[in-house]
Amino acid sequence: MTSATAAADKAQDSTAFRVTARVGYVVLGLLHLLIGVIAVSIATGAGGDSADQSGALQQVRDAPLGTALLWVIVVGLAALAVWKIAEAIVERDPDSKKRWAHRAKDVGTAIAYVAIAVTAFTLATGGSSESSESSKTLSAQILAMPGGVVLLVVVGLGVAAIGVAFVVRGITRAFEKSLSIPGGNTGRGIRVFGTVGYIAKGIAVGVAGILFIVAALTHDPNAAGGIDAALRSLASLPFGQIVLWVVGAGLVVYGVFCFARARYARM
Repeated sequence: MTSATAAADKAQDSTAFRVTARVGYVVLGLLHLLIGVIAVSIATGAGGDSADQSGALQQVRDAPLGTALLWVIVVGLAALAVWKIAEAIVERDPDSKKRWAHRAKDVGTAIAYVAIAVTAFTLATGGSSESSESSKTLSAQILAMPGGVVLLVVVGLGVAAIGVAFVVRGITRAFEKSLSIPGGNTGRGIRVFGTVGYIAKGIAVGVAGILFIVAALTHDPNAAGGIDAALRSLASLPFGQIVLWVVGAGLVVYGVFCFARARYARM
C-alpha cells in the first residue's frame, strides 16, 4: 500500500472527518435551496440576487451570524473535497477503465467543492465574488487565445456533458449506489427527491454549457454567465417562466436530497 493510499484510508476511518464531510452535504443542500428559491423569485418577476453559488453565499453572509456560517461552509466543503480525493486514491474497481473514470469524476467533484469553498472564504474575509463575471472573464481570456473559439466550444461541450450526466444520473437513479437508502416511505421519498433534483440541476448546468458555446460562436464573452445566466435565459423562452419555476423548484428538491445524502451517504 502506498503512503497516499494509507493516508486516504486513515482519513476515511476518522469519525470526526466523516462527520465534517457530512456537514459538507448539508452545506450543499443549503446552497441549492437558496439557488432554487432565487430562481423561483426570478420566474415570478421578483428579480433578486444571482441564482448561483455566489448569490446564495451572499444571502448567507447577509443573514444573522452569516460570517460564522460562511466559515462552516468553508470547512464543510473543504472536508468534502478531501473526502472525494481520498475516494479517488483508494478506488479499487477491478475494471481499469471504470476505475479511472470514477477517479476523474471524484477529482472533478472535489475541484467544484473547492471552488465554492474559495468563494465562501472570499466573502467571509470581506471580499466580493460574482460567478457570472468570472465566467465572462474566463470566456474572454479563452477567446483571446490562439484557437480560442474551438477551445471555448470544447469547454461548453464539457459543461453541457456534465449537465447531461446529471440528468442521466437522475433518470437511472445511479445516485442510489452511493447511498444506504432505508426502506419504507423514507426510502421512496429519497429516490423521488434524488431523481427530480438531479434532472433539475442537469438542466441548469446543461444550459450553462450551451451559453459557453454561444459565446464562442458569436465571439461574445458576455453571452457566458454561468448558472445564473442559464436560469435567466430559460425565462426568455416560450413558457420560460413556467420552465424556470419548475427548474427552481427542482433545485430546492435537490437541496432537500442533499440533506438526506448527509445522513445516508456511504462513508
